[in-house]
Amino acid sequence: MIALVGIDGSGKTTQAVRLTEALRASGHRVRYGPNPGGRRWLARASRRLAGTDPVRLLGRRGLLAVESTLRWLAIARSLLAANLTGRISVMDRYSVCQRVSVRVHGGGRLLSRLVHLAYSMFPAPDLLILLDIDPQVAYQRIEHRGTDHEELSYLRATGAAYRELAENAVHIDGGLTEDEVAQAVWKLLLTQSDVDTG
Repeated sequence: MIALVGIDGSGKTTQAVRLTEALRASGHRVRYGPNPGGRRWLARASRRLAGTDPVRLLGRRGLLAVESTLRWLAIARSLLAANLTGRISVMDRYSVCQRVSVRVHGGGRLLSRLVHLAYSMFPAPDLLILLDIDPQVAYQRIEHRGTDHEELSYLRATGAAYRELAENAVHIDGGLTEDEVAQAVWKLLLTQSDVDTG
């Protein structure tokens, strides 16, 4: 299993999709596992059903609990599907992402412990890649794509949390061009994994 993690705007989804496609092109059976926490869906549902945002509807910790549950289910589903079909799993987000979210959003010690315990049942990735990026560059990317918005202070806090919590990750500069990052990811597969890249 290969997992790509990083702050919003780091390029993790783009690179996970590219890696999935590259592995398929080299003859591997691969499963792409998007593992969202459901924040966008929850925001839309809250506005539609209650006319408010999910934090007002559920409370900060309530939202984190729902998000933690949704991401746990997504990761479990991705792992199970890959294992049942004998495919290499490329994970777009993984357990450390939820630990970061709980920390940065102020989930408190109890929720942090519960998330750590619940997510500890998942295996460590064979290769954990942290797309490390300057928060200002990530902010500009997010604003350019125009589908959501994050505060620069939040991106800085999540970046620091990832560097602390993803202690076993190999860091790649997510600020490089899309092609340069893809080449760096592929090089990591060649040198630090058991995946036969042909």
